[in-house]
Amino acid sequence: MGRITRRSLTVAAAGALAATVTAGEALADGRGGAHRPQFRGMWLATVANRDWPSRPGLTAAEQRAELVAFLDTAVRRRLNAVVFQVRPTADALWPSPYEPWAEYLTGVQGRDPGWDPLGTAVREAHRRGLELHAWFNPYRVAGHTDVSRLVPTHPARMHPEWVVPYGGKLYYNPGLPEVRRFVQDAMLDAVARYDIDAVHWDDYFYPYPVAGQVFDDDAAWERHGAGFPDRAAWRRNNIDRLVYETAVRVKRLKPRVRFGISPFAVWRNRATDPLGSATTAGVQTYDDLYADTRGWVRRGWLDYIVPQVYWNIGFTAADYAVLVPWWSEVVRDTGVHLYIGEALYKAGDPAQPAPWQDPAELSRHLTFDQGFPRVRGNVWFSAKEVAADRNGAMARVVADHYPYRVRPPR
Repeated sequence: MGRITRRSLTVAAAGALAATVTAGEALADGRGGAHRPQFRGMWLATVANRDWPSRPGLTAAEQRAELVAFLDTAVRRRLNAVVFQVRPTADALWPSPYEPWAEYLTGVQGRDPGWDPLGTAVREAHRRGLELHAWFNPYRVAGHTDVSRLVPTHPARMHPEWVVPYGGKLYYNPGLPEVRRFVQDAMLDAVARYDIDAVHWDDYFYPYPVAGQVFDDDAAWERHGAGFPDRAAWRRNNIDRLVYETAVRVKRLKPRVRFGISPFAVWRNRATDPLGSATTAGVQTYDDLYADTRGWVRRGWLDYIVPQVYWNIGFTAADYAVLVPWWSEVVRDTGVHLYIGEALYKAGDPAQPAPWQDPAELSRHLTFDQGFPRVRGNVWFSAKEVAADRNGAMARVVADHYPYRVRPPR
């Protein structure tokens, strides 16, 4: 696996976004210097009905109305992209030939909801001048460990040797080449069939560590680990292969479709690696999730990266004002776009510390980002909070930083 050049990996999206906007606003593209392109996204989570649908079992018309309302919210907040979770747990929000319909739609895994959420989301997003990034989770199978609860035709039931229970959940085993090929095929079906703007992954690769538990991949390690110095290096290679192969296959299938990943924001602490950030976080993606997020950027495998910098300015263990400059240096001279993931869900939450009670905290984040030109935008977690805006933090961001709608970077 070598470096993929930006010429081979990235082709500008064809055509302009639809010009349907509200209140007579125009989408500025930055030509002539009027309004610099900027990525303004929100995650729309479907796992466990986090954002949408509000509960399983709604009628098709009710589900569609809720989905469209979130797209209208994005327009009202002057955003330009929605990152829509379409494969939350080895399932699908489109009629997939590989995996069952998600239970979050009807309450029953595999039951046809009577409409096509992904197809509708793409069409309605584009009508509103929004990009639609399809968000997939490669390895998560279920939020429980009982394979028998999966629909009988589920690939995890048909191939129980693919599955590892860990931390109260089921995961596909990243160490199996047949798993790696299958999850790519399942995700790329959506790329082939829909006019999506990007393939998007979040921070779940090997699962986050659970105290006292072991991810049992002994058999896969014995079968496939020859030539690696240790199991950690083998696991990282498994994830590297998934990322590289997906990048190549996306571009071969549809060159204009981008590929982006939103990882936990700490690659490694500086105490572990001199190349790491001046943080003391308890989780390091390189060591704990076996995800070499920095390496993927430096090798040019991605079109964009969205580190989840979900901490306030001044937070000791992982300071926003430390991590943004660190990531800015990581993307230097790579051509990979840097967007910053923002913890809107913390704003106004009484369980969070004082900085998150201040409606201006997130606006200060964007003001800080202005000092780093390689930061090309921000993504908000998540849609429910973008709409509800518990303490007015989102309205403050819009007032201070989003005076006009703009186009996302190309």
